[in-house]
Amino acid sequence: MAVETVPLLVPVSRSSTIRNTVAFAVSEAKKQAEDTAVQPAIHFVYLSRGSSIAGGEASSQGEELLERVRLWAQEDANDTEIALETATLGSNQYLFSPGDYATVTLQYAKEQDISSIIIDPEYQPGGNAPMLRSFELELTRSDLTVIKAPVERTTVRSELTTRASVSKFVFTFLLVGGFYLLIAGSLKPFELLTGAVTATIVAAGLSNVVFGISPSPLRTFQRILRLLIYIPYLLWEITKANIEIAYIILHPSLPIDPEMSRFKAAVSGSLPVTVLANSITLTPGTLTVDVDSTGLYIHSLTKSARDSLEAGGLERAVRFVFYGRKAARIPSPLERERPILSEDAESQEAD
Repeated sequence: MAVETVPLLVPVSRSSTIRNTVAFAVSEAKKQAEDTAVQPAIHFVYLSRGSSIAGGEASSQGEELLERVRLWAQEDANDTEIALETATLGSNQYLFSPGDYATVTLQYAKEQDISSIIIDPEYQPGGNAPMLRSFELELTRSDLTVIKAPVERTTVRSELTTRASVSKFVFTFLLVGGFYLLIAGSLKPFELLTGAVTATIVAAGLSNVVFGISPSPLRTFQRILRLLIYIPYLLWEITKANIEIAYIILHPSLPIDPEMSRFKAAVSGSLPVTVLANSITLTPGTLTVDVDSTGLYIHSLTKSARDSLEAGGLERAVRFVFYGRKAARIPSPLERERPILSEDAESQEAD
């Protein structure tokens, strides 16, 4: 005889609040056990985000997280009998916006006859761009009860300022002064004087905030020279991509093959990663959706755009700018154990 259950649905991802969200879901299930005569149940689901890396690494990460969540729930349940289910959703589907993730989640809820969903406050699949409805808002448009877990987010505090130095002051002065004169569009004495005063005030107050470490004049000069070489290369890549996108738009069959991919780039540091991510976004046909510790999440419009990422041209160019010519001589992303792998290819390999 089947046991009647009252299930809760909890989408999970790696976040600082996931542990407390699981504890809250278990406490809600316990309340149901006390108030009703039916057995409570919790369905933990992991929504696949983009393509996997190196033949299944992403899917294994999801399975590992679900197993960890299950153990947490069992620990919190104590003597209360709660049916625990785990599932991975969207692994064979093209998911991009929060609405796509919400559709898959609601479909699962309908299949499992679930009426309540508990949301981790930090759960934001598909990004959180202002022009897109959030995942939580998309869910509230349905008939399901959506509960945001009332958990506190971990506050990470770090020192805003660093030790002041002459090089930090000088570089900040030059940056601010140069930008001021660029905006002013004039080299008249009044503009030079006000620019110098403004740059001095900003450099005196914020130079130890702008730079985490003291910049090296020689290294900075070398990077500027390499950047001047990089800019024409980037413009050439943008031009080629524009021609391809124009061809696609004018083609009667509109030959596109959109896909989300996770790209583990061989660059580190906030500035190099930012330059690479923005360079990818500036190139038509590719868009950097998000960046985390595992890599860059990139939306590509065509297979040729993904092939270009796999070839590693932009990655090598950014490494050249920040690390020098020798650093650019590395294997391409495709040669580094295929870090970009489509969902279709993954499913074919699994078969």
